[in-house]
Amino acid sequence: MGLTKSSVGVGAVDSGLEIKKQSETDKIIALAGNPNVGKSTVFNALTGLNQHTGNWPGKTVRSAQGFCRTRKRGYVLVDIPGTYSLMAHSAEEEVARNFICFGEPDAVVVVCDATSLERNLNLVLQTIEISKSVTVCVNLMDEAKKRGIEIDLKGLSELLGVPVVGTAARNKKTLSDLTNALDGIAAAGTRGFRVRYPEPVEKAIAAIMPEAERLSYGRLDSRWLSLRLLDRDPSLIKEINAYFGEDFLKSPALFSAVKNAEGILCENGITHNELKDITVSALMSAAEEIAAATVKYKKEKYSLRDRRLDKIFTGKFTALPVTAALLAVIFWLTIVGANYPSELLSSFFSYLEGKLLYGLTSIGIPNAVKNAVVFGIWRVTATVVSVMLPPMAIFFPFFTLLEDSGYLPRIAYNSDKPFKRCGSCGKQALTVCMGFGCNAAGVVGCRIIDSPRERLLAMLTNNFVPCNGRFPMLISVITMFFIGVSGGGSSFLAAIFLTSFIILSIGVSMALTKILSKTVLKGLPSSYTLELPPYRRPQIGRVIVRSVFDRTLFVLGRAVAVAAPAGLIIWLAANISINGANVLSVCAAVLDPIGKIMGLDGVILLAFILGFPANETVIPIIIMTYAASGTIGGAGNLSETLALFLSNGWSVRTAVCFIIFTLMHWPCSTTLLTIKKETGSLKWTVLAFLLPTAAGVLLCIAANLIFKLL
Repeated sequence: MGLTKSSVGVGAVDSGLEIKKQSETDKIIALAGNPNVGKSTVFNALTGLNQHTGNWPGKTVRSAQGFCRTRKRGYVLVDIPGTYSLMAHSAEEEVARNFICFGEPDAVVVVCDATSLERNLNLVLQTIEISKSVTVCVNLMDEAKKRGIEIDLKGLSELLGVPVVGTAARNKKTLSDLTNALDGIAAAGTRGFRVRYPEPVEKAIAAIMPEAERLSYGRLDSRWLSLRLLDRDPSLIKEINAYFGEDFLKSPALFSAVKNAEGILCENGITHNELKDITVSALMSAAEEIAAATVKYKKEKYSLRDRRLDKIFTGKFTALPVTAALLAVIFWLTIVGANYPSELLSSFFSYLEGKLLYGLTSIGIPNAVKNAVVFGIWRVTATVVSVMLPPMAIFFPFFTLLEDSGYLPRIAYNSDKPFKRCGSCGKQALTVCMGFGCNAAGVVGCRIIDSPRERLLAMLTNNFVPCNGRFPMLISVITMFFIGVSGGGSSFLAAIFLTSFIILSIGVSMALTKILSKTVLKGLPSSYTLELPPYRRPQIGRVIVRSVFDRTLFVLGRAVAVAAPAGLIIWLAANISINGANVLSVCAAVLDPIGKIMGLDGVILLAFILGFPANETVIPIIIMTYAASGTIGGAGNLSETLALFLSNGWSVRTAVCFIIFTLMHWPCSTTLLTIKKETGSLKWTVLAFLLPTAAGVLLCIAANLIFKLL
């Protein structure tokens, strides 16, 4: 097909992203938009399975590109990071700006939310300033209709001077107008709406434009370039110089023009900081005027429901108690719902164990190998599955419901003030929520925090919420000691108990954040923009599928992959003797004095140490070490496990200290490796190991002393 290196692969665009074209005639389309406007839904609907992902060169920012074909030609769609602005205050904004400016896409499609068009128009206007080939996709038209919002798409197109199409991306049929618009815009570019700035700013821009046009050879919009040169944004100047291969401002004529323009601004009392405020205000005013002319609300109180809900969910006195109550309810449902399935799975795996043992015996497998497979690999794996699967299958869907409904961003909003008092920002609350699924995912999620200092604070303290590996451990111990025979309490009280401990762990995390922000990571908390999306009715089917496949089964697969070899190692250690005692018992005896100080014992400490690769194996190790036979007594059977623990000296005090140390101890190996990768520093990785461990040890000692005094 005559493809060349310049048209496909490396070097296709100046942004450094490798573009995968299928033919020379394919057009490159940048897909831009605010977060949560359905941009990814549009991307997935257009490209289907013809897509691949990676990272932007030199950035820890996800990239995605896919291919679609219309009747006229093929298109490579590049899904650039969701952003509210192109002013480049974060890595995502910088990537989005650089690709639109220097990646030379054939066209840019800006996806907007029909329910909040005015806010989205800010990005549209900035994009039109940069690119002469822009299409506006007003998505979520179905949501707008439900809310009584009418948008004059034709009038909007006339005002903006670019094609505008309405879509409901969940319905693929509505995307035909978008693909038709692509065929038109990619064939012949159009210059859209121009934001008018105050007269002194316009004069300053006009003073630079001729030289900017001459030196850029028309590759960048001269008006936009002139304004950016006045901004003197160092990151943008660096990108401009790299784009042209020379120091742009070394041109005497351009340098003189910029100085002349700055003089015009100075004569009118406009400072550098005031210029930024003026440009932002002009963009917002233009967006407001365009929205006022094209958007009508049939229902004057269309957002009344959301405002009423926000009075409860974001109210000064109700926000945090409501969040705690919701978590308590979810924990209660998880605790109540997980017990019976765990017992059922235990019985099922016991039945299969008998069949496996019989099968291995019948084919003449040696006893040593047979016992290692059945009583080591099989029982540890079965225990992990029995203990982990039920609570995850209940907890994750409920948590995903909160995410789908639009509540999670409100948690970040509610947490902003408390986190700011600690020297961080409210976005850390979102990374904490991610940590409920996986602490490693929470660390990666810290990329949403713009400030490098605050991002590091969040990474170092992310381990204080229970991940998928620790959460079932907590549920199991609480079930055994605070619902069952020993505790005699109710499931609701157990849920409150668990919630209280999690709030305690978050409180400790915030206290350590405060200490770090006053010592090794000094600095002032930054400001940020956070969208509060409308409350939406969750798609139950989608929630179940996402929870089961994206979270539950993924996490369970990882747990099984770790548990199987761990089971073999544990069995060997439990069955290899040193002076009449197995290796596990010898190691536990060495750790026992330290464990007693913490209200635990040496077996529990040893289990946590051996569980470093994955927390899922902690309880199986404890069971196997306690078992005199060197095998696990029951695959996830909580009644048998409780009896075993009680016979080995466990009490309510032991359970409380176990819960504390489960919440606060070193991150698993996966999380630490992720921290090392994200920070590129061994120092911060070691500190991330030490902080929760020190907190857990000290709190366990304190709890043990309190129990002794009572």
